[in-house]
Amino acid sequence: MRRDNLSEVGKKLREIRKAKGLNLKDVADKAGITAGLLSRIENFRTIPSLPVLYEISMALEVTMADVVQAVKGDIDTDYVLIKSGEGEIQEREDSEDLEYIKLFSETIKNQNISAYIVRVKPYANREPISNDSFELIYVASGEIVYGLNDTEVPLVKGDALFFDGKIPHSVLNTGDKEAILFKIYLMQIE
Repeated sequence: MRRDNLSEVGKKLREIRKAKGLNLKDVADKAGITAGLLSRIENFRTIPSLPVLYEISMALEVTMADVVQAVKGDIDTDYVLIKSGEGEIQEREDSEDLEYIKLFSETIKNQNISAYIVRVKPYANREPISNDSFELIYVASGEIVYGLNDTEVPLVKGDALFFDGKIPHSVLNTGDKEAILFKIYLMQIE
């Protein structure tokens, strides 16, 4: 399976920042952005503009080439096959009790589409976050409650939920069993 593109940028920024022993606030202040925006970029909740990426690179004292070297172009085959066990666990600091397993992430005609398996630990309660994508969630097993603004949406095995990720959304597993979600993100690249 071909390794992926834009989600690698946030991962690389976090690796560089941590290797230099810097915290989010210090880098964000130097780059002239908020720590929240930097966190969203590192956790692939948004894609930075080129000027923002440049400022972050300068704050980290690395070149943009060092950061974007993992980015590749459009799919170069007729299909993509992800075999069992080939997904990559993706660290997300804002989702401690959720394990994201990246299956696929590609940019096609100014749209980034990413697919994940998300394991939600028993009694997990992730605080509301937002991102710059549309999300489709399918519950493969278990039960969860998705918070969308002030609305609680209970979901059980077989349910699907589609929403604008800009809406603050939380995840709650009230049970003693892990819930497994299939999650697709669609993000416009400008």
